[in-house]
Amino acid sequence: QVQLVESGGGLVQARDSLRLSCAASGRTFNTYAMGWFRQAPGKERQFVGSITWSTSRTTYADSVKGRFTISRDNAKNTVYLQMNSLKPEDTAVYYCAADPRSNHVFDYWGRGTQVTVSS
Repeated sequence: QVQLVESGGGLVQARDSLRLSCAASGRTFNTYAMGWFRQAPGKERQFVGSITWSTSRTTYADSVKGRFTISRDNAKNTVYLQMNSLKPEDTAVYYCAADPRSNHVFDYWGRGTQVTVSS
């Protein structure tokens, strides 16, 4: 069982930066691929990006590529989402999720953290 807790959300202005953290419990965290998702009001949940457990290879949605960076610190059981050049359309609740088998099936989810970007 893995528990995930996101933090770092808030209200920022367009073009600002923000870093989200996702703290994980569980001794096997460093063997899980991890992902970030977001959901804006009235919209479906959207994939933001992911990071593998072994090589820390990252994948991003086109909408955030070049602006967002995912990293992980296995010693701290934490995954980060660095968000730069934020836009109002990035406003959403951001969730981190764990993919135990590295097959893009995310079995564990956090409760999310709100990010609001004003214009």
